[in-house]
Amino acid sequence: MSNTQKSIVGGMTVLSIVGLICKIVGALYRIPLAWLIGDEGMGTYQLVFPTYNMLLTISSAGLPVAISRMVSFSLAKDDPRNARRIFRMALCMLAALGFISMLLMIVMSPSLAVRSGDVSTQPGFVAIAPALLLVCIMSALRGFMQGQQNMVPTAISQLIEQVGKVFVALPLAWWGMRVSVAYAAAGVLLGTSIAEGAALIYMLHVYRKQKKQFDLREQNAEEPPMGSKMLLQRLLSLSIPITLGACIVPIAGFIDSGLLLNRLVDAGIERAAALGLYGRYSGYVLTLINVPTALATAIAMSLVPSISGAMAKGDGHHIRRQSALGLRLAFVVGLPCSVGMSMLSRQCLDLIYHFNTPEALQTTANLLSISSMTIVLFTVVQATSGILQGLRKQRIPMYTLMVGVAVKVFLNYTLIGMPQINIYGAPIASLTCYTLSMLPNLYFVYKYTGMKPEWMNVFGKPAAATLLMAAVLWCAVRILPESGLWTLIEIGIAVAAYAGAAVLVGAITKEDLAPFLRRFGRGRALKKGE
Repeated sequence: MSNTQKSIVGGMTVLSIVGLICKIVGALYRIPLAWLIGDEGMGTYQLVFPTYNMLLTISSAGLPVAISRMVSFSLAKDDPRNARRIFRMALCMLAALGFISMLLMIVMSPSLAVRSGDVSTQPGFVAIAPALLLVCIMSALRGFMQGQQNMVPTAISQLIEQVGKVFVALPLAWWGMRVSVAYAAAGVLLGTSIAEGAALIYMLHVYRKQKKQFDLREQNAEEPPMGSKMLLQRLLSLSIPITLGACIVPIAGFIDSGLLLNRLVDAGIERAAALGLYGRYSGYVLTLINVPTALATAIAMSLVPSISGAMAKGDGHHIRRQSALGLRLAFVVGLPCSVGMSMLSRQCLDLIYHFNTPEALQTTANLLSISSMTIVLFTVVQATSGILQGLRKQRIPMYTLMVGVAVKVFLNYTLIGMPQINIYGAPIASLTCYTLSMLPNLYFVYKYTGMKPEWMNVFGKPAAATLLMAAVLWCAVRILPESGLWTLIEIGIAVAAYAGAAVLVGAITKEDLAPFLRRFGRGRALKKGE
């Protein structure tokens, strides 16, 4: 395996493992949270998050990717001087954007609460506002580290964020519940701000430790220093299309946060019941869907600096190899997650969450069963977007996602308002959105990398392994009794069956397993040394 392939798989390994841990902790964290604040509290909590995500994406989505790409590109040319100047300029820009976003959310919190359809959300908007500034500063540090293809600080800071929420947000939710449901939701959101502050302190500590080592890098005397104006132009030309593309989904979520609730009421559902239904869909279903998508984010984050570095060297061969690897890993990860979660939707929900009625459990399970099929689509969209961003074609994923989200909003408005469809329109709209984005992305990846369409390796083998896993899981579900312990055993059977089938059909190769084996070998060596 080449060094560039190792960097992708190794970086993805670190981010994936920690990302999965974070998502699992986040999903488990919803169990006591739901007990504390109930469906109505979850609905209030979820009404605030889309606005936060939208402002956070607008202020911080594009620049970290631009930092990662430009730092990686400069270091590939042995030019740490320009890499350092890129980081400093972007850090100032992100801090300013984060501060403005924080102020906007605080000042506009009364209007945002009215717009969400529930005025009791105002304390929540104020509580989570500081996180906008904290995450913006932290994202600059993450982009700088990722540009050096060092994914560990990003992974650990994500873990601090998630664990911090558990230890801070839950006590604040309990305290807030003594006042009202609205203050309980606000307590959870304040816990998010505090956890982000803890993660930022860690990133600043790592940056200070690694700064001395970075300053020792040798400078290529033939590389001239870039002017501030040129640096700013490059940062903006890279970050603006990425920001616009990244904003599309959060903006759609912002629209949906008011649209879904109102359209459910239009479909004839009482407002309290509609808020609970929206809370279960956005708080339970989407939370579980987001667990495996951590792998998609890891793939994309590893691909961008790696492909950008290969472009700096003019190495088309490595670009094609890395792109093919990224696509294959996207299907290797996405297909079994989609099928497995769809088949075990009811069991997973019953294991993790508490439902007041069997009907509520069944409705949520049906939503999860449909929604889980978006995992593979989203994973491939993320991978193709990372490849195209690394190739300096960042406008393409922006346009394709824009079309998909426009259709999604239209379908949400149309389908959810129909009494016979209501909330089921939301996952149908999401499936359509990511399909419309994925197909053209794949076309342009093959066009601009010059790869040959090897669909058997990229899609066929992962699909065959997934079918074998599905057959084994189908038998296990029908043979084993229904209970929490047996659900965990069924998940273990599915993972083992897919791993064995993937190795058997060649979906996963020895080269893919090398980073895992290497890390395992190091761990054993350390233990022996002790």
